[in-house]
Amino acid sequence: MATGSVIPGSQGEQRGLTYWMERVLKELEEVRSAPDADAVHDLRVALRRCRSLAAVMEEVDPDPAWQEMRKIGRKLFRQLGELRDTQVLEEVVGKLGSENDAVRERLLTQLSKNEAEERDAALRAAGKFNAKAWRSYERVLGHRARLVAPNSLAAKSLALERLLAAKELHLRALRTEKPEPWHEVRIGVKRFRYTVESLLPELYESWGEELKRVQDLLGEVHDLDVLAETIGRVAGDEPEDVRVRWRERIAAERQLRLDEYRQLSMGERRLWQEWKDRLPQTDRLEAAAMARLRATSRALEAGHGKAAQVTRLALRLYGELRRVKGGRPFLDKQLQKVMRAAARLHGIGTGLRAKSPEKAARKFLRRLPLPVGWTETEWELLGMVVRYHRGEEPKAKDKAYGR
Repeated sequence: MATGSVIPGSQGEQRGLTYWMERVLKELEEVRSAPDADAVHDLRVALRRCRSLAAVMEEVDPDPAWQEMRKIGRKLFRQLGELRDTQVLEEVVGKLGSENDAVRERLLTQLSKNEAEERDAALRAAGKFNAKAWRSYERVLGHRARLVAPNSLAAKSLALERLLAAKELHLRALRTEKPEPWHEVRIGVKRFRYTVESLLPELYESWGEELKRVQDLLGEVHDLDVLAETIGRVAGDEPEDVRVRWRERIAAERQLRLDEYRQLSMGERRLWQEWKDRLPQTDRLEAAAMARLRATSRALEAGHGKAAQVTRLALRLYGELRRVKGGRPFLDKQLQKVMRAAARLHGIGTGLRAKSPEKAARKFLRRLPLPVGWTETEWELLGMVVRYHRGEEPKAKDKAYGR
């Protein structure tokens, strides 16, 4: 659901993971004492920031603590979301409906009943929240969050991945008026915004208001879509002419927001292009992806000088092989990119605590999102090189190696 309140620390200074994890505990006490709309919203904001940053960090750091932290807050976050959705929907109905409107009254009655039940469920979830475990993960993850430094090239690589994913959803939604694609754009924009807010505070300083406005517009569109569905479920037996007036009112409000969104994203400002222009371009994509992979190497403690030494030696050998007679295959720049990344990642299996570190390393890499600038073929080859950098030689019968 859309929210319109000001987010503490949203601009002007960076709010790191430790700040938001501590804030969760403070806002938790507020909700336990008085679960009004503002308290619910503020706790959900703090939880969302923690969960969003954890989702980003899991792409470079496989430490299970990230998933465990998200698990602790999952039920509370979901219950708060249901309560917040109902509270926002009550506000929308109150604004759109007129006094003595039968549909308005039925909606508000049903929503009031839902809110009471959801408030009780949220309070139960808040009471069961494991604050002791949350504090222990705060200490562990506050340190691990430093693997991706704010405003670094690795942070920009992660943000670019989310921008491109969200823009693809944006282009798909433009071809339809159906609710689902626009809801997906909202989620994509939300992920991009929180990544920028957490990891690129310098860019968020100039982008924050526009990102929030775009997210709010798409959130309000979603609220109106949910309202239309709710009317059909709760007041479907009301006279047709009354329901038609509501549909027309909802459609008009929805169109106003979509028009503003299109103006921001496709008009004179062209926000999508503006955001993309400030993130790594073609000539920097390889360096950005490599920075992201170096963070993974550090996360798995594969960079104690040895990885860098191996990388330097491998690149030197590769350079010499390019110069010798018959060295044509080594002239391929894409293969050199793969080899450089594999050299940097060749020791990550030891940090995965598996019986077969090399196999575990390949499986881990295959689960990661494809870095911007990489193809599926290159990424598969990288996994093979990391898998077979030592130990048993690969066999031609192995399907991936055979290719």
